[in-house]
This record gives sequence, C-alpha cells and structure tokens, in this order.
Amino acid sequence: MKSVMSQTEQALLDTLIELEAAARSIRTADPKPDLRALFRRIDELTVQLPSDAPADLRHYLQRKSYEKARQFLEGRESENRRGSCAH
Repeated sequence: MKSVMSQTEQALLDTLIELEAAARSIRTADPKPDLRALFRRIDELTVQLPSDAPADLRHYLQRKSYEKARQFLEGRESENRRGSCAH
C-alpha cells in the first residue's frame, strides 16, 4: 500500500471505523445509529477515489467488504483472507 493516503482514502478509513463502531453498538444504542447514512457516505467516497487508488481497495469497496477495506487502509492487508474471487 502507498505510505501516504489521499484525503478521500483517509475519509473512507474514518467512515469505515465509524461504521464498525455503530454496528457494534446497535443492540444497545438508543436511538439506533443510522447505518444507511454511513453506507451512503462510503459509496460517495468510493466514487471520489483518485485514479491511482489501489485496485484491491476498489475491489473490497465494490464488493462491500468493508472490514477488508478498513484493514487494507490500516496497512493490515496481510490479515485479509482470500475470498472465492481470489481477493
């Protein structure tokens, strides 16, 4: 992975972390977090990725593999298990 993230990649990472925290809290939160807004934000940011964004990152986001995308952005790509699509 590149050593320096673009602003869009950083915003994606921040949103993915927020999504994970919101999903963990959904059982006990009152009011419930609006996950749809986070999914929309991730979709918007995915479209804004620079043309030189890593292909693996694009793949994870297009497949909605948000945990893999987060790990990729955190530099933890080696923790991602290969899926049936060889990614």
